[in-house]
Amino acid sequence: MRGGMGNMQKMMKQMQKMQKDMAEAQEKLGEEKIEGTAGGGMVTVIVTGHKQVVDIIIKEEVVDPEDVEMLQDLVLAATNDALKRADELTNERMGKFTQGMNLPGMF
Repeated sequence: MRGGMGNMQKMMKQMQKMQKDMAEAQEKLGEEKIEGTAGGGMVTVIVTGHKQVVDIIIKEEVVDPEDVEMLQDLVLAATNDALKRADELTNERMGKFTQGMNLPGMF
């Protein structure tokens, strides 16, 4: 019976280490800068791995007072592009933790 307890402790240690590694990976994601672009680089939106928009860069030549809608569409497209890339990066980084563990609703 004694072996069972040792295994349990070992499993708990592994879980704690994994939680620590996951927390670190999450933190690092927050420091990542991910770029999304639209209009061939006319609009660039930069987000963190935590999906916070930190910068929007708009090239002068795309600013047309006659066509504000196009600019709005480009900003929207660039933002969605950046968020999609942030999701991909999150899945890539965090996926290794959830692989093989069936934890619905983790991410």
